[in-house]
Amino acid sequence: MINKVEICGVNTSKLPVLKNEEMRKLFTQLQSGQTEARETLIKGNLRLVLSVIQRFSNRGEFVDDLFQVGCIGLIKAIDNFDLSQNVRFSTYAVPMVIGEIRRYLRDNNAVRVSRSLRDIAYKALQVREKLVSDNAAEPTVTQIAEQLEVPREEVVFALDAIQEPVSLFEPIYNDGGDPILVMDQISDDKNSDDLWLEEITIGEAMKKLNDREKHIVSLRFFHGKTQMEVADEIGISQAQVSRLEKAALKTLKKFI
Repeated sequence: MINKVEICGVNTSKLPVLKNEEMRKLFTQLQSGQTEARETLIKGNLRLVLSVIQRFSNRGEFVDDLFQVGCIGLIKAIDNFDLSQNVRFSTYAVPMVIGEIRRYLRDNNAVRVSRSLRDIAYKALQVREKLVSDNAAEPTVTQIAEQLEVPREEVVFALDAIQEPVSLFEPIYNDGGDPILVMDQISDDKNSDDLWLEEITIGEAMKKLNDREKHIVSLRFFHGKTQMEVADEIGISQAQVSRLEKAALKTLKKFI
């Protein structure tokens, strides 16, 4: 992404840069109805979009797609910018470009989230921003839920649902040696030492059975078949299967 010069047919090495005074003049022209100023503002701020999409370079998304989505955020920022506010345009535009890209990533996530959950989540984020602005403090989930008039649990589920997945191989710490990955911090009950030893013990005990007993135990307890199904498969009676099964289990218990 960093070394790509042409994005969506735009040569990024030749993008113009507008000075602050030029920006104010163009916004004044735009707000007075001179629509050609809008095109100049868009072209003059494409470097801003380019700088924002660098933050998303490790997501595996096509840079052209991110650039186009970022341009949508830029256009929204240009159309809604209030020149009377004592704020630089870049300060206003960057969060809008980032927000547009994040919405795109959430909506195109491989993990599908229902429309209703996404709607609650987006409304919750809007309410959160308003409460932070009004109270200069981070609101609780309960406060957000009260504003939305929905159960607290729904807000929690909705916000969790739109969180972007994290790779198990994402490094979380590196002191110069081997990095510590997310997967290193997650316990796995299915691969504990006790289970590993148990599997070895069963495997060793199975070696004490003859071939027919092994086959019956495998079909019954590893493939979940009934005695009747086993009998049909190997061509003996169910009574014989039952007898052989009991003898095999007795042998397994002895060695386990």
